[in-house]
Amino acid sequence: MTAPPPTSAEEPWPVRTVARKIQAWIDRLGAVWVEGQLTQVTARPGTGTAFLVLRDPAADVSLNLTASTAMVRGAVPPLTEGARVVVHGKPSYFFGRGTLSLRVDEIRPVGVGELLARIERLRALLAAEGLFDVSRKRRPPRLPRCVGLVTSRASAAEHDVITVATSRWPAVRFRTVNTPTQGAQAVPEILDALTALDRDPDVDVIVLARGGGSVEDLLPFSDEALCRGVAACRTPVVSAIGHEPDTPLVDHVADVRAATPTDAAKRIVPDLAEETAHLAQLRRRAQRALHAWVEREDARLAALRRRPVLADPLGPITARADAVARLRTRARQVVEAGLTAREADLRHRRASLTALGPAATLARGYAIVQHGDAVDAPVVRSATAPAPGDALRVRLADGAVHAVVRADPGDDPADPEHRRGSGAG
Repeated sequence: MTAPPPTSAEEPWPVRTVARKIQAWIDRLGAVWVEGQLTQVTARPGTGTAFLVLRDPAADVSLNLTASTAMVRGAVPPLTEGARVVVHGKPSYFFGRGTLSLRVDEIRPVGVGELLARIERLRALLAAEGLFDVSRKRRPPRLPRCVGLVTSRASAAEHDVITVATSRWPAVRFRTVNTPTQGAQAVPEILDALTALDRDPDVDVIVLARGGGSVEDLLPFSDEALCRGVAACRTPVVSAIGHEPDTPLVDHVADVRAATPTDAAKRIVPDLAEETAHLAQLRRRAQRALHAWVEREDARLAALRRRPVLADPLGPITARADAVARLRTRARQVVEAGLTAREADLRHRRASLTALGPAATLARGYAIVQHGDAVDAPVVRSATAPAPGDALRVRLADGAVHAVVRADPGDDPADPEHRRGSGAG
């Protein structure tokens, strides 16, 4: 096929030409199978064409469908808004209004088994990405200032959460956002509510609450977009969906999973009565501990006061003073006894020296003769030692006299015996 001539501002195409070319291009497309969630079903009596809107559950994308009214009305089970379906059709372009739709010739409802299988596949995907890890879950505050509540309007879940929470902690405040909890609009409105509450600085914890229901009713809470939205919240999220057996995927992504809305109310706020009783118990324990400590310290002070050093502070000093006096007396006695003994010994030694010394001998009439005039002259020990004419020093008891050796005229000087017998004068 030849390419169409180019257009310009001077030679533009009319609208019908553009529409016809788009229609011709779309008519060349083949038929496709499409899966989605019905958000609108319009099949008026007396008309041959029914109009439907098919939405992608994981994205904000929708597609218009057209089908025969008989096929839509005869579907088993009946087609309702929120139902998951698989349709077969061919894209078609409506020339008059310039709209694109999918002309459907077959509609198949998605069974519960297939839905559960898809949920399991999504569960494995989210778990592999770490959205279920315990390490990323946050602990809600013990006393939240404000609780964000996302639930359907005037539902039993809303009543249970608010009633139980206010009965446990009357000061708790709620910011409630009512959204659909099933159907085609549930996921986008819940995501909008989560975003608004997460941005509110006063909201400390967010509760997603819904009562029980069938697998189809709880499908929005296993939606991938909702699970990722919950995981992206900076505020801790408590999931309270259905009853105990119900476990949608959002339960695994949320920071806290509550079995029921009533259980969620018990998890987000403490019980005032229990806390008051606990405080009273702690107060009693503190009082007993304080009294025991005071008694123990008082007994310790009493024991310290009973000690002798504190009962009679001067007693030890007096005792030590008496001991010092006794020691001083003993020391004096020992010193005096030692001095007396040393004095007696000294007298004894002096008497011994006196008796043995030369002075006592000289006092009895003896004399010491020294050969020479000097005081330190040698002692004459033999009569033959001095020669006639030698000077002698004679030491007596009361002094010393000097003499000179002379020969005896009657003696022969040559006779040694005479020389020994000669005297000095």
